[in-house]
Amino acid sequence: MAKKHTHASKGPSQRQLRAGELVRRALADIVARGTIRDPELIERTFSVTEVRMSPDLRHATCFVAPLGAGDAVALAAALTRVRAYLRGQLSREVTFKFMPDLTFEPDTSYDKASEIDRLLHSPPVARDLARDENENNAARDLAKSEEED
Repeated sequence: MAKKHTHASKGPSQRQLRAGELVRRALADIVARGTIRDPELIERTFSVTEVRMSPDLRHATCFVAPLGAGDAVALAAALTRVRAYLRGQLSREVTFKFMPDLTFEPDTSYDKASEIDRLLHSPPVARDLARDENENNAARDLAKSEEED
């Protein structure tokens, strides 16, 4: 009898994480060999940053990012065109009961991180951080002077 889960899942299971990392490493090896013959991918350098597996391990969402300047959306579209080839190569690298169906998505985490960094270094935030630091220093000095009395 199948187990019934009454609680909501908090995130990917250890099995999903392990399988995703295996697929990510295998895809990175396939790409590094340079055997992909798609004209858009021949001269492009990119990274497979993360692979998220479905709970049944039949679907893999691969996040890709171009190294240097490049369009991540176009890269994902080009990889989607050659996914049958990649899936065949992947079947030679890893052993699963079912070879996962690959989907490629652009990785926007670097863009989000640079946007957050830009916001943190903006003048209004820097001003507020400096004011908070001055208030903390004043409170620390007051506490020190009270201890000395």
